[in-house]
Amino acid sequence: MKFKLGEIAKIINGELKGDPNIVITGISGIKEAKEGDITFLANPKYLSLMKSTKASAIITSQDVEYFLKPIIKTESPSLAFAKVVNLFSPPDVHHPSGIHPTAIISHSARLGKNVAIGAYTIIEGEVEIGDDSIIYGNCYVGYKTKIGKSCLIYPGVSIREKIEIGDRVIIHSGTVIGSDGFGFATVKGVREKIPQVGTVVIGDDVEIGANVTIDRARFDKTIIGKGTKIDNLVQIAHNVVIGENCIIVAQVGISGSTTLGKGVILAGQAGVVGHIHIGDGAIVAAQAGVTKSVPPNTKVSGYPAKPHNVAKRVNACIQKLPQLYKRIKELEEKIEELEKELKKGGKAKNDSK
Repeated sequence: MKFKLGEIAKIINGELKGDPNIVITGISGIKEAKEGDITFLANPKYLSLMKSTKASAIITSQDVEYFLKPIIKTESPSLAFAKVVNLFSPPDVHHPSGIHPTAIISHSARLGKNVAIGAYTIIEGEVEIGDDSIIYGNCYVGYKTKIGKSCLIYPGVSIREKIEIGDRVIIHSGTVIGSDGFGFATVKGVREKIPQVGTVVIGDDVEIGANVTIDRARFDKTIIGKGTKIDNLVQIAHNVVIGENCIIVAQVGISGSTTLGKGVILAGQAGVVGHIHIGDGAIVAAQAGVTKSVPPNTKVSGYPAKPHNVAKRVNACIQKLPQLYKRIKELEEKIEELEKELKKGGKAKNDSK
């Protein structure tokens, strides 16, 4: 498959700087690219790779000025390159269609138009599923759950009772929505279970990765805001409220009743205690431990999490501990020698009297 560079620029709505008649025959990463390939550069940190790549053209951001090769300037190089990938390698996806004969669907369930249900999936009573939604095999959808339009639910997903899911939501395999919140009271040394009778509400255009667990609220709602994207292996506890367009990266744990504003980013393995608030646009760095509320538009890191600039200085000091320890030992030895000399001097003075 071949495309002229000018054709590609029009398809991705980019600004071409270079010969529009160059023929592009493939796609590749910037390090691996060869002549005839088109590649992309989204992170300015790697601008030096533009000089060494063998690619015939590069998709870049709008702020790139210097270039040795033809470039196409775009607002989002990653998204533009994804469109080019689809040109050369159209997705070959075969979702289930229709209702598989082994699916078990309650007579009281209501299915919209063009709904697909895969093999051995169970749809309980009074479930509602919107038009064009696809549920793969071996899934479970509990009593009175509502699933919106054009949703895509991959194999092995469990959605418990009375859950609300918006339109165009994607849920990957192994995820459990609406499991019981972790609530126990200690009575005479025995852990007694506290009933978790709330629900989970997931907004439109949310994507949830594989093996994610989102607990139902104790009384009210656990909420995942519109447009939020959740990576694999994330735990979201009961009564958590996540705002719109947040990014939750792999292995994050969010404790109960914590709230996140809009556009919050929690990087990989971050841990957040319960009953705090993380403000709009805040960024929590990887492996940070958040023990108190974070103001809007703040970046925090470390444990306990603190403003990133402070955490970097603390970490720099920690890295110097071996040298500091050695220096202190040397100073202690010198002080000890000086004290011995002072004692000798004092003794000699007394002897001379």
